[in-house]
Formats: sequence, C-alpha cells, structure tokens
Amino acid sequence: MKHWPIISSLALAFAVLAGCATLDEKQRGWIFQPSDRSWGASAGLVQDMQDVWIDFESSTTGQPVRLHGLWLAATGPAAWSGAKAPQMLYLHGARWNVEGSASRIRRMQELGFSVLAIDYRGFGKSSPGLPSESIAAEDARAAWDWLGARQPDQPRYIFGHSLGGAVAIELAARVDNEAGTIVEGTFTSIADVVGTMKWGWLPLRLLITQPFESVDKVTRLGSPLLVVHGSDDRLIQPALGRRLYEAAQEPKAFVLVEGGSHHNTNSLGQAQYRVALAGLFGARAGGAGLLAAQ
Repeated sequence: MKHWPIISSLALAFAVLAGCATLDEKQRGWIFQPSDRSWGASAGLVQDMQDVWIDFESSTTGQPVRLHGLWLAATGPAAWSGAKAPQMLYLHGARWNVEGSASRIRRMQELGFSVLAIDYRGFGKSSPGLPSESIAAEDARAAWDWLGARQPDQPRYIFGHSLGGAVAIELAARVDNEAGTIVEGTFTSIADVVGTMKWGWLPLRLLITQPFESVDKVTRLGSPLLVVHGSDDRLIQPALGRRLYEAAQEPKAFVLVEGGSHHNTNSLGQAQYRVALAGLFGARAGGAGLLAAQ
C-alpha cells in the first residue's frame, strides 16, 4: 500500500462536495477503501489458518451480517509463562482484506498469542456493503464477543494497525474485559491526519463525518495500552502516535521503532515488541510474562 487516497484527495473533495448528500458516502469509501484484495504474497502465509465465520444481526442496519475471519492458534513452547496462551483480536487497516495482514498475524502468533483476525463488512468474504466508523465498531464487538465465547477463561487482547488502531481503541473504550490494547501506526483523529498535510490549514473538521476521535476515547481505556510507531512512517506521522499515548492513562508504553515505515514497523520492531509486552502486560499474563526469545 503506497498511497492512502484520503491523504491525497480528501481536502479537495471536501471543498467540492461540501453540502452534498454524498459526502458521507465518499468519505467512507476514501477512508476504508473496502476490497477483496490482499496485499503481497499472502496465499502461502494463510494456508494453516482456519477460516472463521461470525453471524449476527446488525443493530446499525437491521440486516443479518456474516463476518469472515482467520484463526491462528498459538503453537510451540508457551510464550506466556504461568498462564494459558492469550487471545488477540486483530483489526486491520484500510484497503486490503484480512489475508493482506497474514505476516503481521503470524508475528503476533510468534509472540505467543492465539489470533483471530477479521474482515469488516465490505472487505474480503464478509458481508458486502460500505463500512463506516459505527459499522466497523459493531463488527469488532461481534468478533470480540465470539472470541470470548470460544475460550472464556483465557485473557483477551485487542490489536489494531493503522485505521484498525482507531477501531481497536473504540472497542477497548466500550468493553471492560480486555487484558490490554496494542495499536501500531495509528492516529489521534482523521482531522489530525488531514492536518498533517500541506493543505491541513483548511477548515475541514466540521465536514468530517467519520471522525475517529481516538484521542478522546483513549482516556476511557481501563487496561494497559501499548502504542507502537515507526520513526519513518510517512503516512501517519509518529507525532500522532505519541499524542495518542500521551492522552492515555497509566499503565501505558510508547515504542518508537527506528527506521520503521507504515508497513514494516511490525517486522523491524519484533524484538522491541517482546520487551514491551513483557514489561507492560507480564503481570496480567500470570505473573512471569513473556519469555523473551534469546
């Protein structure tokens, strides 16, 4: 993913479409870019992942919904000493379907998590439709509840990358049974992302219908928060990740991965992830925390 259309065209579109009935629809399309495409050579990486189907009736649309997800159970020596393998709900960003996150899903498994990653409506094999902030939040909550019903005695964590980080914070602000939240390459709000662009001085905030005001929601989290960002992220500036971290309550941690871009921070920062997870979440994982790979 080299470009995020909201960054290159949102300001101009707002100026042209202000007052137009299709403004909300256009924004939803630009922000989510829903598709059934995956990014990179992901086919081989998902072969041992189990397909998951989550069915529920949407309170937002009143229609039946079927979400598709991928399940990858923790394997090998226990990474979390003194506890059952923790579960993670993985929430991906814009444009690509869940298979496009296969490498990140696998790295989370290597850190000791059993991972459920889902596609929001409009992505991949999930129910069709144009996603929105409220729809993605509803889909994340349905997946969270499914995960809890599957293995109720295991701790659950929420992870979100990029736009998925905003969905993750929304979910974490609404539930009270998460063991922790992890976000990578995410932002404070859509308005703040627009504000980092060269035309960010334009008064666009009042025209935004999908605000994703994570900086306000993060204050309501009742569990530890880990914010990870790449120092060379040109899509979502590291300063936005830092501001999100600063707005959160303790306990929390901020990890800056030197040389990390919006796309490779997860791989470059794997060792830093291990240290941060052990330090921030160790006590919640049964006392001893993560066994760092040596």
